[in-house]
Amino acid sequence: MCLTDRPTVEASAAGVDIGAREIYVAVPPERDPNPVRVFATFTEDLHRLADWLIQCGVRTAAMESTGVYWIPLYEILEQRGLKPCLINARHMKNVPGRRTDWHDCQWIQYLHSVGLLRSAFRPGEEVCAVRAVMRHRGELVVMAAQHIQHMQKSLTQMNVQIHHVINDITGLTGLAIIDAILSGERDPATLAEWRHYRIKADRETIRKSLEGNWRREHLFTLRQSREAYGHYQKQIEQCDAEIADLLKEIEPHTDPAEKPLPPDGKKRRSRNRRNGKASGDSFDMRTELYRRFGVDVLQIPGLEQSGLALLTELGPDLSRFPTVGDFISWLSLCPDNDKSGRRWWRAARGVDNRSGQIFRQCAYSLHRSQSPLGVYLRRMKARLGPQGATMATARKAATIFYVMVKKQVEYDASIWASLDANREARYEARLKRQAERRGFILVPKASIATPQAG
Repeated sequence: MCLTDRPTVEASAAGVDIGAREIYVAVPPERDPNPVRVFATFTEDLHRLADWLIQCGVRTAAMESTGVYWIPLYEILEQRGLKPCLINARHMKNVPGRRTDWHDCQWIQYLHSVGLLRSAFRPGEEVCAVRAVMRHRGELVVMAAQHIQHMQKSLTQMNVQIHHVINDITGLTGLAIIDAILSGERDPATLAEWRHYRIKADRETIRKSLEGNWRREHLFTLRQSREAYGHYQKQIEQCDAEIADLLKEIEPHTDPAEKPLPPDGKKRRSRNRRNGKASGDSFDMRTELYRRFGVDVLQIPGLEQSGLALLTELGPDLSRFPTVGDFISWLSLCPDNDKSGRRWWRAARGVDNRSGQIFRQCAYSLHRSQSPLGVYLRRMKARLGPQGATMATARKAATIFYVMVKKQVEYDASIWASLDANREARYEARLKRQAERRGFILVPKASIATPQAG
């Protein structure tokens, strides 16, 4: 059947090509004498666009995910009762031609009307609000890290080697010494008095590292970098407070008063502010995640620091993914097949999925973990190599996460024991079969009688 002969699946579909200054919109030709119109990107024009779609009887509109330009129109269409469909531009670029915006919006409208476009996953409005602040917080962390490098550069130019003696110059000792230097203190012995008792380097080593050339220009850049770092730290704290408030808008799945939080099976550091209760702070991240997900997802090995990120990227509702295979495929944690004739390409898809990247980072952090997932990672590393092992372990963690949230069951590490026993039994049976093929018989070591000394 020819592509143009496909039956219409959605007769009330529109196609939108979004740009920074103009938006091209196409509706079915029979709905309006002028089925293609151009609108500006001002808010007033976006409301006129929505009015025109409603006047034409359109119920859904497909649009490309072009940067962040689609967000205002997407939100307005949702508010007006229309169903926006956010699509991937790669899904409709296989046909040559139609390189102008005027023809592109008509092509999008046709593909959407015959059901050839799939809507991208987008969580609820409350989750998107937290996600926006969370992503902004991540950008602030990156910018704060740049100013840490600037402070290290200024110290190196003055030959002050304190950042090579202590692990983190943004800790208690490092910031105290930098603030004292910016306050005018130059005596290395006095500066070394700010050493925290947990610092491994002795006081004499710290004193020697604080002898430098106190040039004016380097002190100026150090001061500005220190102030910029402090400014970003204050903004990060404000983001944390805003995230805590926005989390309250997400409808809870479980009430800890009725269904108590299960015991924590992991040892956590008291300074862990993201997933534990910080000193002087009544916000308990572990409890809040349990309230939204309904299960304690932080018990999954490797997810101790990523529970909030998964909540903001996925939301507590995974009903958009009917099976765990759909979830894994969306995360791009499975190989992709491309077979044509005699050629067969099989590798991971190059898709930038934030949630999939979170699971990969969690898997990568388990290289020295004694948890069952850590053992699985090292076993897969011997078989598949580092990259393949990380992908396989990330897929395993994502599968556990999906089953926990979808079926509302807690993480049970005892299941791994039965899996390990079954794997050992299969390994032993395979060794016996291989020995029999070569005319040998495997005998357990315990059954061999030890010869007695004569």
